[in-house]
Amino acid sequence: MKHIAERPSAGFEILAGTGRSQAATMVLEPGESTGGPGNRHQTADQWIFVVSGAGKAIVEGQTIALAPGSLLLIEPGEGHEIICNGSDALDTVTFYSPPEY
Repeated sequence: MKHIAERPSAGFEILAGTGRSQAATMVLEPGESTGGPGNRHQTADQWIFVVSGAGKAIVEGQTIALAPGSLLLIEPGEGHEIICNGSDALDTVTFYSPPEY
């Protein structure tokens, strides 16, 4: 069993993982982005859950709005970028299966 009592409040950080999956947190400040068309995970599904804030994801050229409660699956090999376009930080929890980092 693994239990994470507190989450980091900035940046990207791996929280925990096993041989089959991995959890991370990512907080982007307004105007920040991560990734781009060349950002691809070749073997891992990436699930992004939005805790708070607003943003958008660009996955293989398609733009998806992100809001609290959004759940986005980025499949292996899909190029993607995550952008905080709101006035508050975009706070997410991400799961990779299998582990990516």
